Amino acid sequence: PNLVRFTERFRIDGVETRPEIILDVFEQVRGVLDEREPPTFFEVVTAMGLLCFAQENVDWAVVEVGMGGRLDATNVICPRASVITNISFDHQEFLGATLTSIAREKAGIIKEDVPLVCGARQPAVQGVIKTTCYKRHAALYRLGVDFRVRQAADSSFQYQGMQSRWAGMRLNLDGAHQLNNAAVALATLDVLGLNGEVDLDEAAIHRGLLKVHWPARLEVLQQHPLIVLDGAHNPQGAECLRDALKRDFSYRRLHLVVGVMRDKDLRGILRRLLPIADTVTFTRPRYERAADPEQLKALSDPYNRNHSVIADVASAIQHARRLATPDDLICITGSLYFAGEVKELFGEPTTF
Repeated sequence: PNLVRFTERFRIDGVETRPEIILDVFEQVRGVLDEREPPTFFEVVTAMGLLCFAQENVDWAVVEVGMGGRLDATNVICPRASVITNISFDHQEFLGATLTSIAREKAGIIKEDVPLVCGARQPAVQGVIKTTCYKRHAALYRLGVDFRVRQAADSSFQYQGMQSRWAGMRLNLDGAHQLNNAAVALATLDVLGLNGEVDLDEAAIHRGLLKVHWPARLEVLQQHPLIVLDGAHNPQGAECLRDALKRDFSYRRLHLVVGVMRDKDLRGILRRLLPIADTVTFTRPRYERAADPEQLKALSDPYNRNHSVIADVASAIQHARRLATPDDLICITGSLYFAGEVKELFGEPTTF
């Protein structure tokens, strides 16, 4: 979802599309809706995005699936390449209770004769994806098999792919998991180059990686004390955040400010994050699905007992600031919706 502004959802050459263009596109989409079968919010947004990109004559469109894949609104397109970054437990009420069932839904984006780049490495998941690719004659390129990355002692990394090998690359993102994400992105370029779709410019790729900015993913909001915002909202995301906090940051004490949606795996998230924290403050984001912070507190006792509940988000952050010294780290996490609210508090404009 967008974090603060609706226009965040539509970017061309890295720049948010102007509100007046989005409003015009919305009116065009609304003009063809059938009131007897009203679409979902995401279906309308997807139609708006595709129409906007078409009218702006983009050369390439990167379109992110909303949830799952097989039944997602974005699955109406036939792309030059499909990408499955990773698969973890999330949205089980819609996608199924096992990784295999979730993988089947994700594999629904695989198209006839369209190559797939895959970063998922679980054997059960790979089995589903390989079978689907075989049935649809889609070439499959897998992380750790067909392409890989290796980090050097100076924090640069090397990419080895199907036709390209790039060394001395640097990524403007913290977290070891982001190297795998970068590998998947580079492999997608590699596949498009292999198929003659694009001319690969190594210098441009180096520059692009150095300019990557991913809001609410280990985003540094302030120094002294260091305040980091991360939208981790499932156990795998919490695990990546935990590992990054331990590996990529230096601090004396860690203070967590946590706000989560109630339909998430609350225990799974808390079990991974709370044991590494010195203090935990639970709060309630201004969203109808937000979990009761008192419930979070009750669930947290096995993992951390130095906790408090402050329902107001601004007050919870201020409480963590009072606890922290200049060489501590405050990590605000638990939800992308929560992250958007926090970014507003830290001055992110609500209009374009």
